[in-house]
Formats: sequence, C-alpha cells, structure tokens
Amino acid sequence: MWRESNWISYKSRNKCTIAVKPAGRLAINIVEAFDQWFKRLPKHLFKSIIFDCGKEYSNWKSISNHHDIDIYFADSRTPSQRALNQNSNGLLRKNGLPEEMDFRPVSQDYISSVTLHKNYIPRKSLNYQTPIGCFNNLVGENVEGYYVSLNLTKQLK
Repeated sequence: MWRESNWISYKSRNKCTIAVKPAGRLAINIVEAFDQWFKRLPKHLFKSIIFDCGKEYSNWKSISNHHDIDIYFADSRTPSQRALNQNSNGLLRKNGLPEEMDFRPVSQDYISSVTLHKNYIPRKSLNYQTPIGCFNNLVGENVEGYYVSLNLTKQLK
C-alpha cells in the first residue's frame, strides 16, 4: 500500500480511519505500534482486523492473543476483499498522501491531519453523519485530540 512502514486500520461499523506510522517495517515494530494504539482505546472495541500478506505481519498471533482480536489475511491481488480499504486509500491519496510518496520523512502529525480531514466527510451510509462523530459516540469521548497528537514513532524510539 504505502512505502516505508505505514499501515491503516479501519473501524468498519462507522468507517472511521486511523493511520499510524510505526517505527519501522519489522514485525516487532508493528506489534509495538498495535500495543500502543490499543492502550488508548476501550477493550474489545475491535473484533477483527484484516491484514495484507506482508512479512511485517508475521507476529499476528501475538497481536491476536494479547488483544483478543481475530485476524484475517486478504488474498493477494484481490482488492475486492478489502473494498472499504481501497475506497479509503483513494480518499487519502486524493487529499495529500499520494501512493508514490516516500513516507520516511513524513510526520505522524501530517498523516493524522490528512486522516482526520477524511473522517469529517459525512457519509450517506452513516445517515449523513461523520465517521469521527460516530466513532466518538461509540467510544464515549472526543477522540479528535487523539488523532492530532498521536505520534507512535516518537513514543517507540
């Protein structure tokens, strides 16, 4: 998807996108990023995650067991298995994160601001509410500050 150690996770019930920049592309970097990310959210908020088939996700059992989440892998070259992901990636690329971009020098704050902008677009499927509004209702608190200040790259070093 993106170059140099970036991944995106979706809360599919409300279409809220959260983008995190791990410290690197190694499997341990992904596990540490997930651990930091899940510490900030209510337990059992996510029931499952779909990963691409990359070696950086080889520690998936650790994430699954530690956070009690089912993990699935999309088949290679089948974007239809991740339709929401493809649509969201298109919106993010259009709004400042193009596919050919090298993400090594890009800050988490910039990635979060682009993602937050996308989450303020009302969706017909959400009865014209915004994904961030629906996510706030589900979590029971305002998470906008969480997006703007989220910088796992600095925290994990």
